[in-house]
Amino acid sequence: MRRISRPHAIGSAFVALALGLTTACGTSGPGASDDGGIEVWMVEDATVNPVVESALDAHETSGELVTYVNDSYKQRIQVALGSPNAPDIFFNWGGGNLAQYVDEGQVVDLTDTLEANPEVRDAFLPSVLDVAQIDGRYYGLPMQGVLPVVLFYNKQVFEDAGVEPPATYEDLLDLVDTFKEEGVTPVVLPGSQAWTELMWLEYLVDRVGGADVFQAIVDGEEGAWSDPAMIEALEMCQELVERGAFGDNYSSLTYDNASASTVLASGKGAMFLMGTWELSNQIENNPEFVENGDLGFTAFPALEGGEGDPAAIVGNPSNYFSVNSDSANTEEAIDFLVDTLASDSYVEDLVDIGHVPAVAGIEDQLAETDHAEFTTFTYELVSEAPSFTQSWDQAIDPAAAETMLTNLQLVFLGDMTPEEFAEAMEATQ
Repeated sequence: MRRISRPHAIGSAFVALALGLTTACGTSGPGASDDGGIEVWMVEDATVNPVVESALDAHETSGELVTYVNDSYKQRIQVALGSPNAPDIFFNWGGGNLAQYVDEGQVVDLTDTLEANPEVRDAFLPSVLDVAQIDGRYYGLPMQGVLPVVLFYNKQVFEDAGVEPPATYEDLLDLVDTFKEEGVTPVVLPGSQAWTELMWLEYLVDRVGGADVFQAIVDGEEGAWSDPAMIEALEMCQELVERGAFGDNYSSLTYDNASASTVLASGKGAMFLMGTWELSNQIENNPEFVENGDLGFTAFPALEGGEGDPAAIVGNPSNYFSVNSDSANTEEAIDFLVDTLASDSYVEDLVDIGHVPAVAGIEDQLAETDHAEFTTFTYELVSEAPSFTQSWDQAIDPAAAETMLTNLQLVFLGDMTPEEFAEAMEATQ
């Protein structure tokens, strides 16, 4: 789930990436490229920026990369689009973030281009490409790796308790009881930040009712927030709290300072639901935990009797490049995206920095990387997923997302009922 505090990559350049997203400054300001070529805007990212710069240098159309600190980028691009200072190509998170620009007529429709270049369209994993699909039309292409949410666990803690990772939700509930008896926090939850709680709601809604439940919310359907699957999933979240799944102090635990990650690595916690960027966090803060092979990972468990497909996933499908509809270099910008983002050289560069690109047929490449077991697991999880639901706080209107996160914390604390949560969210539609 893309937030300021969440790293965006996995692999050998973990530390540089985490620092680049939060502390680096833009490399240049807005305006036309100095050499008259295309201008590309994206967030400052110490690993991906050089990959994009290299691609621009290699392409027949000259170009310039302009980068901004992550927390200021959204405002800058919103102000720039529609003005003379807008870039030709701009970075976005797809879904609701991209939809707002589409609604304003500020993005080029790439559907016909993809139909004319089926080898490019078909190179991308469908579940990831579709996050840039708005009302059946494509407005962006994936430009970096995939970041699904998975269930991490401490292998040694599991071995000591004589148990296996959960295959079903009932298994998970049984593990909660087992680890409580062992004096171990069953599930690490940095509940001081609501986006970590949202991961639980996202998966439970999907498992209970399927991906269509949240899609109805995205589509603005009346009553969608009050769907029975939503209410049941919220009740399940509260039941987990009451069962002691997250321990007694989860609401004061944070993700940003790596304290939650350390609870897992130290053996004080057994499981941790988090995006795949957690591997980079562990390598940076608890390297021995990873080097010793004690960091385990598995898919979110299936829900027996649920309508959702157990292979469905949630998280950050990717980040995207789109073309500004007011660009004076529209043709050149489109050519760059088509020629570059699914090319062998670009994909190889992403793999080299530890990303799991959103393209088909890269299993052999991933098998030769550092942490190949994890990158291969991630790739197979995404490539086999029938749906990849984008993090809700990125898929819906920003104001509604803020309301959602605030109220979700109240639900977890028991200060708001599931029905009250649904009613509050219906008011945002």
